[in-house]
Amino acid sequence: MRNKLYLGLILIAIIFQGTFIRAEAKEIDYKSAEFKAVAEQFACTCGCGQDHYECDPNTCSLTTEFKKDLVSMMNKGWDKDKIRQYYINIYGEEILTSPEKSGFSLTAWVLPFVVLGVAAVAVFIIIRKWVKKKGSDAEMTEYESTEDEIEGEILSSMIDEERKKYL
Repeated sequence: MRNKLYLGLILIAIIFQGTFIRAEAKEIDYKSAEFKAVAEQFACTCGCGQDHYECDPNTCSLTTEFKKDLVSMMNKGWDKDKIRQYYINIYGEEILTSPEKSGFSLTAWVLPFVVLGVAAVAVFIIIRKWVKKKGSDAEMTEYESTEDEIEGEILSSMIDEERKKYL
């Protein structure tokens, strides 16, 4: 009976050994999808205009240090939002590749499109007024051209009469 008990305990230990062994945390490296998702949200401050994931570490020492910091934070268990908030507190929203979509940043996103729309409507109205004005000018031109034709005919008939007298 004792042997069966030991055998049962060993069997249970073998079956449930995965729960007794602590799983190691996955090491984050520069090529992982998690790292890419975090690094792409921060703009490189070297002036290249790229995010930290795309910035070339051979020409930019800033991105090398930044990537090391990101990897160490992620390996410590920091999530994407915590890292984002950490860098916003240090550098402000200028570090982000795309600004927050709330508050003044939302205004900064929407205002250029509103201005373009208003400008397009204003240009449309101005062109429409010009076309209407030009249409009324065209009617006057037709009247003036008819008058010019009559004067031209009178002048040509007078010239013909004078020619007949002397020729």
